[in-house]
Amino acid sequence: MQTNLNATNLRLKDVQRLLKFEEHLNNSFTSLLLLNNITEYEQQELEDIRNVFREYYSEGKISEGQIKFLILAPLMKVAGFYQSSIKITLEENIADISVEDEDTIIKGRMDILAVNKTQGRTVTTPFWILVIESKNSSLNASEGLPQLLTYAYTSLEQQTSVWGLTTNGMDYQFVYLQQGNPSIYQLLPKLDITRPESSSELLQVLKAIRQE
Repeated sequence: MQTNLNATNLRLKDVQRLLKFEEHLNNSFTSLLLLNNITEYEQQELEDIRNVFREYYSEGKISEGQIKFLILAPLMKVAGFYQSSIKITLEENIADISVEDEDTIIKGRMDILAVNKTQGRTVTTPFWILVIESKNSSLNASEGLPQLLTYAYTSLEQQTSVWGLTTNGMDYQFVYLQQGNPSIYQLLPKLDITRPESSSELLQVLKAIRQE
C-alpha cells in the first residue's frame, strides 16, 4: 500500500534515511563562495532591515508571512535577486518524490524559490539558485531543515548542486547540497541579522549565491 508523506511532518533522520542524504559540516563560506565587500548603500539598507526586525521582534512573535515580506524580500532585493534573468516563485508545489525501494511518495510546497532563467539556454530545465524555507520567529531556524532538504532534493536530478536557506528571521542557516551517491549537504555557520558583522556576511553570501 502506497504511503503519502507531507514534507512538513518529516524529521531530519527521516529525510536522511528516505532520501539517502549525508551531513557534512563546513565552517567557512569562503571555501564555496567568493565574498565581496558590500557598499555603503547596501550597509544602510541592511541597517534598515535590522531595525525593522528589531521593532517587530520586540512586540512579540513574527509570523512566517511577515518574515518573508518584511525581511527576506528586502534582503533579496539588496542582494540583486530582483532582475529579469531571475524568476522568484512563492508557495511552489514540488514534484512528488518517489522513494526508491519503498512504496512512499513525499509531497510538499516550497516557501521561496529563485531560478536562473538564462542558465544553459539549450537546457529546458531551469537552474535553481536558492531554495528558502521560513519559520516564525519563535522557532529555531534549523527546524526548517528537513523540509528544506526535501524541497531542494528535487533539483538534484537536473543539476549537480543547489543552495538552500532556512530562517526564522533572526538566524540564517545556509545549506549547500551536492548530487552524489550518497548526496550530501553541507551545513554552514549560522548567521544572525541582529549583529552588524554577521548581517554583513549574510548579505555577502546572498550576493555571492546570486552571482554564481
